Amino acid sequence: MLKKPDVKVVLLGDMNVGKTSLLHRYVEKKFQETVSTVGGAFYLKQWGPHNISIWDTAGREQFHGLGSMYCRGAAAVLLVYDVSNFQSLVELEDRFLALTDTASTDCIFAIVGNKVDLTDECTSVSETEGEKPCSSMAGSATKVRKQVRMEDAVSLYKRVLKYKMLDEKEVPAAEKMCFETSAKSGHNVDFLFESLFDTVVPLVKKKANGPSETVDLTECNKAVKGTRSGCCK
Repeated sequence: MLKKPDVKVVLLGDMNVGKTSLLHRYVEKKFQETVSTVGGAFYLKQWGPHNISIWDTAGREQFHGLGSMYCRGAAAVLLVYDVSNFQSLVELEDRFLALTDTASTDCIFAIVGNKVDLTDECTSVSETEGEKPCSSMAGSATKVRKQVRMEDAVSLYKRVLKYKMLDEKEVPAAEKMCFETSAKSGHNVDFLFESLFDTVVPLVKKKANGPSETVDLTECNKAVKGTRSGCCK
């Protein structure tokens, strides 16, 4: 019998921003050219003693309505855009943010700019984590101009918090929740997911171990009896 996941993570974003490729890179440790996701799909990831479900959602317009269903009860949402396509960032706020209304009230958000390997600002990354330089992955392909800056992502993150009515002082700082990745080279992909898990799992544990919301009828009865005896004196 499958154990119910302890944490639910959902990826949202327009089609062709690389959501499925990011998941393939993280879970299977390889890059795979993919077709557009139909509806949604999920992966299970064991993180220590915790079971995490990671949901990949379709970015195509005809499947848009399913997004709120997949977001229901989510502890974390990754809003993914293409760094070479500014409109894909705009779409996150215009089309996808409202889908998170069904997520947990204390849901954690991450803003993820994918496809940095395609841009003219792509730099070599360390191979100590098994990542190859962007230049070697892209080959001789013509680079495109990077249209979304990190400050654009930080600005969106702050607008997300405002939309969700979350206090900036009570959530992770924007600088810690805005990432730039390459599913093709693997750049920052492990760091993205592991940073997210390290942030959200302790919060979920704290919530699960919080004070009980059940009412102790024995204590209530004692309080009522004490009040009555006092009134009759």
